[in-house]
Amino acid sequence: MNIHPSVTIKRVVEAVERSHQLLDNPGFCVQCGEDAEGVEPDARSYECEACGEPGVYGAEELLIMMAA
Repeated sequence: MNIHPSVTIKRVVEAVERSHQLLDNPGFCVQCGEDAEGVEPDARSYECEACGEPGVYGAEELLIMMAA
């Protein structure tokens, strides 16, 4: 899978840490790089509000995918 270059491992790790501290549900669109809020940690291919593509993944899901 191609991940937008702005969705870096550092950004994803910070989002996961934030979700554990603040009970946020962050995610990212791998198509356009936009942040997404209210995304389940294991979300895959949700529709992005910014670009309309099915590229939104939960931060924890992305972290697992990027580490593999």
